[in-house]
Amino acid sequence: MTGLLASVSDLGEMRLARTGGADVIDLKQPAFGALGAWSTDALTAAVQFWSAWPHPRPLLSATAGDQPMVAAIVRAAVERVAETGVPIIKVGLFASPHAAECIEALAPMAAKKRLIGVLFADQEPDMALLPVLGRAGFLGAMLDTADKKSGRLTHHLDTLTLGQFVTEARRNGLMTGLAGSLSMADIAPLKAVGADYLGFRGAICTGGREGRVDPRRLRAVRTRLTRAAPATGGE
Repeated sequence: MTGLLASVSDLGEMRLARTGGADVIDLKQPAFGALGAWSTDALTAAVQFWSAWPHPRPLLSATAGDQPMVAAIVRAAVERVAETGVPIIKVGLFASPHAAECIEALAPMAAKKRLIGVLFADQEPDMALLPVLGRAGFLGAMLDTADKKSGRLTHHLDTLTLGQFVTEARRNGLMTGLAGSLSMADIAPLKAVGADYLGFRGAICTGGREGRVDPRRLRAVRTRLTRAAPATGGE
């Protein structure tokens, strides 16, 4: 089954995402970039809010912000999020010859926290980083878009390439996610690709990704994702 990841910008949107059927609630500030981070105090409050929910409850993740590919800076950003108790942390791997160094610097953290490496479809993502993520002990890998004005994920990579990403990630022991200005029209073909999660922000909001989560839009995405045909074949 392909799950629904809903990116939210505050506690009110967390509540809407939960009642709307999100499988993963992703704490992200869209006004601050592709992977804009919540403040430390806000993350701490969100973890407390989420911890009070009865089981079963959605998974909780948070972004570590749009950081330069400098190992010490990336490690410090991830440590800041980890200290708040967020169980899953998404780390942006922007186009850089130093991306592998950043991953390797996070290996000790990956032994204690569940980390997701995010590659960007509009930056010629380096699939050779997937084995590096696997060796470092990351939980998973995602494909997203860095420039939200550059078009949807499917404008940059076709479904064959996305399927190869999913297969290679799983070969390296990684769970998989696909995101990047996804629309309702993307749900069926991307579910067929077989990723573990599809991530949404703009499609579930009124006023675009910097607007507000709309319960009706979220329910529509949830329904479409549930009804779409699952992946067939593959590894």
